[in-house]
Amino acid sequence: MSDTIAAIATPPGEGGIGIIRLSGPDAQPIALRIFRPVRPGRLRSHRVRYGHVIGPDGQVIDEALLTFMAAPHSFTREDVVEIACHGGALPVQLTLEAALAAGARLANPGEFTLRAFLNGRIDLSQAEATLDVIRAQTRAGLTIAQAQLDGWLAREVRAARQAILEPLAYITALIDFPEEGIEPQTVAGPIAQALATVERLLAGAEQGMVLRNGARVVIVGRPNVGKSSLLNALLRVERAIVTPIPGTTRDTLEELANLAGVPVVLIDTAGMRTSTDPVEQIGVERAVAALTRADLALLVFDASQPLTPEDDAMLVATADRPTILVWNKCDDPALPPPPTPHHPQCKAVVACSARYGHGIDLLAQTIARTLLGGTLPAMASTHLVSNPRHRAALRRAEEFLRAAQETLAMGAATDLLAADLTGAANALGEITGETVGEDLLDMIFSRFCIGK
Repeated sequence: MSDTIAAIATPPGEGGIGIIRLSGPDAQPIALRIFRPVRPGRLRSHRVRYGHVIGPDGQVIDEALLTFMAAPHSFTREDVVEIACHGGALPVQLTLEAALAAGARLANPGEFTLRAFLNGRIDLSQAEATLDVIRAQTRAGLTIAQAQLDGWLAREVRAARQAILEPLAYITALIDFPEEGIEPQTVAGPIAQALATVERLLAGAEQGMVLRNGARVVIVGRPNVGKSSLLNALLRVERAIVTPIPGTTRDTLEELANLAGVPVVLIDTAGMRTSTDPVEQIGVERAVAALTRADLALLVFDASQPLTPEDDAMLVATADRPTILVWNKCDDPALPPPPTPHHPQCKAVVACSARYGHGIDLLAQTIARTLLGGTLPAMASTHLVSNPRHRAALRRAEEFLRAAQETLAMGAATDLLAADLTGAANALGEITGETVGEDLLDMIFSRFCIGK
């Protein structure tokens, strides 16, 4: 990495400041070609200088603050310069163009973080956590991402991998030097230790995935049971049109909500019923499609009326989906809801009133608890595997380690045991980046924005 990269590090649009970031061996010389400090003198590391950005034509682009961070004490472990100017689109863009004209190259998406990884500043799991911090939608998701950024997952994975490498080195020596009379070693203990760590990490992965990626919750029911009102109540805003006329909702409506710390996409749907109206028929078809893609269904009933054949049809339609049964229009909280019908995948029953707000907080908590397998985010550990790639690698490592235990128990050839342990070590190494290829790196860092 002999070149110097530059990019805008702040979002587009108007703001208080806009930051242009440079990283590489020529970051300081390039910065001095386009930045004229008010007080002359050399740049000192981790000190802020005030001055003006100068364009290629010698004209002042903007007044700015420049911060120089000398290698290796920077995010990329290279010389880094950050120029903070006014946050309008034009000053920021012209400052970037001046840096490029002075010898920098426009950075690729995620290239600053990639350099931090390649230079040993962070491992691959921490690099991915950087993106998770940026994209976190709830406090719980942010806390999990920050913990991973701090390196807890890397420490756990490296410890498990080291437990594998020790018996692997011993077995490899037996294979390569059978005549050397190598002192016998116990390999069952380290393998069991590594497997226990992997299983513990996988145990919380489902919770971590929900807190990181969110979940899709579809609101279904026959017409006019209050599905749109329930959506508005959970969102705390009038987002869906509500009228007493059945069939008002003709299409699915998706909105992101933070329910007790869990990011949830709430999907309001058209009331499911037989209709000759072609537009309403399309709405029902889309409701069915939304149901098949949902992680959880809210099946809404009208507590002010007896169940109808259409309600029975909804029980059948949701039978293969985890479902919370919601008795809406329980406007008098002192009155009990009607008897609840049987549902094969009923996770909870909640009585509420979308109109008056009774039971809405309880419903939000019940949704979050159900999605997390019974635990609210405030009670969940911050040390949770939350990345699908990490979970897949851990599952492969688990399979290899179980195979290694079976191979050991059967007394099979040592080369088979070596293959199992090598597979487990490589799978764990993919998480931290120790056994990762360029194609995977390109895929991971392409998801970053330019400037990060």
